[in-house]
Amino acid sequence: FAAAPAQAAPAHAARPAAPYSPPAAPYSPPTTLYSPPANPDAARQILDLARHGQVRDAAGVLAMTLTPQAVWFGDGTPDEVRASVHRTVVAAARRHALPVLALYNIPGRDCAQYSAGGAADTPQYEAWIDAVRAGVGDLPATVVLEPDSLALLPSDCGQDDARGSRTTARYTEIHYAVDALEPLAGTKVYLDAGHSGWHSVNDIVPRLIAGGVDDATGFFLNISNYRSDAELAWYGKLVSSCLSYVSAGGAAADCPNQWWAVNDAQAWLDAHVHAAPAAMKHFVTDTSRNGQGPWTAPAGVYSDPQEWCNPPGRGAGARPTLSTGDPLADAKLWVKIPGESDGQCTRGTAGPADPERGYQDPAAGQWFPQQALELARNANPRLVP
Repeated sequence: FAAAPAQAAPAHAARPAAPYSPPAAPYSPPTTLYSPPANPDAARQILDLARHGQVRDAAGVLAMTLTPQAVWFGDGTPDEVRASVHRTVVAAARRHALPVLALYNIPGRDCAQYSAGGAADTPQYEAWIDAVRAGVGDLPATVVLEPDSLALLPSDCGQDDARGSRTTARYTEIHYAVDALEPLAGTKVYLDAGHSGWHSVNDIVPRLIAGGVDDATGFFLNISNYRSDAELAWYGKLVSSCLSYVSAGGAAADCPNQWWAVNDAQAWLDAHVHAAPAAMKHFVTDTSRNGQGPWTAPAGVYSDPQEWCNPPGRGAGARPTLSTGDPLADAKLWVKIPGESDGQCTRGTAGPADPERGYQDPAAGQWFPQQALELARNANPRLVP
C-alpha cells in the first residue's frame, strides 16, 4: 500500500488571475520546473529554528521548501478548481517554468483511509475534470493523474460489489480524464503505476491499459514512497517494455517482472521488444523522500507496520529535473510535499500514538515538523553544504 499522497489541497477561491499573453513565436517549452508557495507552517518552522540558533537546520528546511514541487488539487467545486488550476499554470508560465499538477479527487479516494474523500460519483468527477481542463487551457502542464487510483482499485480494498462495478467505473473515470487533458496543447498526462515494491509488472500493465495509458504520455512511479532511483528506473523500463509488447499483440503475463534475474529479464526484452524509446510510454518518478530508500520495520513488532506511513529516518532524494539521462524517464519530480504528514499512523496498535515515534502524528496533509527535519537532515544528495 502506497503512502497517502501529500495533500488533497482544497482549491481556495480567489480573485481571477490577470490575463496571460503567451510569448511570441518561436516558442520553446519550459526546461525548468515550477516552485509553488510553501506550506505556511514550513515558514513558521524555519523561523523558529533560526530563532533557536539551529541555522543549518533552518537552511535545510528552507532549501527543501524552495525546491520545485507539485501542486495538489482535490475536492472543491468545479469553479474553485478551474480558478485555482488557472492561477497555478499562469504563475508558472510567467516564470517560463513547468507546473506539476497532482489531481486527487477520484471517487473512493485512498480506499476511504487517511486521505479519504473525492468526488461523489462519476458525473461529478467528470465535471471536475472538465473544470481542470478549462483551467489549464493551452498553457504547459504535467499532470500526475490520481495517485493510487490504479494501484489501489476498489476491488483491492473490499469496496467493490460482486459485479466489479466500482472498479469498472474507476477505469472509466481515469480514461475520461486522459481523453480530456492529454489533447491540450501543452499537457502531458501520466497514470498511476504504483511502485517497484508493490504490484508486479504483469499485474500493473493491464490496469494501465484499462485506464487509457495508450492515450496518455505514460505513467508515474513512487508517489509518496521510498523506493530507490535505480530500482524505479528498472521497474519503469520493464513496465514500458511490457506495454510495448502488449501493444504489438503480446500478453502481459509473459513479460518479465521486477523479481526476475536482471540478466534473464534483459535477454527477454532484447528478444521481444524492438520499439525505439521514443515510441514507447515514458514515466516520471517521485524522488521527494527516497534519499535513504525504504524503511524496514523491526521484525515481529507490529501487526501492520505501515512502512509507507511517516517512516522514521528518511531523507529527501534527487532534485527534480527534466533531464534524467534515461530515454524512457521524462522527469524526476517532488510530487509528495516533503514535510507533510501521511496520516496518523498506528502500525496495527490501538493508538493514537505512532509507536515508532512515541507521539501522535499529524493528520494527512498537515505539516509534520519532526519529519521535515529528518528529511532535510538525511537528504541525499545534501540540501545544504
